[in-house]
Amino acid sequence: MNHSQWKTRQARKLLGDKVEESPAYVEAGYAFALGQAVHDRRKELGLSQSELAGRAGMTQPQISNIEGGDSVPTLPLLTRLAKALDASLTIDLDGDDSAFVFMAHGGEQPDGEKRHAS
Repeated sequence: MNHSQWKTRQARKLLGDKVEESPAYVEAGYAFALGQAVHDRRKELGLSQSELAGRAGMTQPQISNIEGGDSVPTLPLLTRLAKALDASLTIDLDGDDSAFVFMAHGGEQPDGEKRHAS
């Protein structure tokens, strides 16, 4: 196949082609979406990665790995992160429309956005 015949996964989906995704691709999408949600909430609070790490009993490189989508945290670690971010974490794993949302305690999400994995 030459480059002119190659189509992205998204383009194939839009054209109605059947798109098979590997488990690794799906997991990477989840990790990236979660990392973006952690990053966005940390920035909303005005925290550095080191400050968040201290609150969560972690190291700055661990926070960097999570925010970069380079690791998939365990449930206990997600619980510590949510507490350190003064938020509850909602994870919606519903096929193609999965989302990760940190909701501030006692209030609504400032930007109303969800972090989606495709």
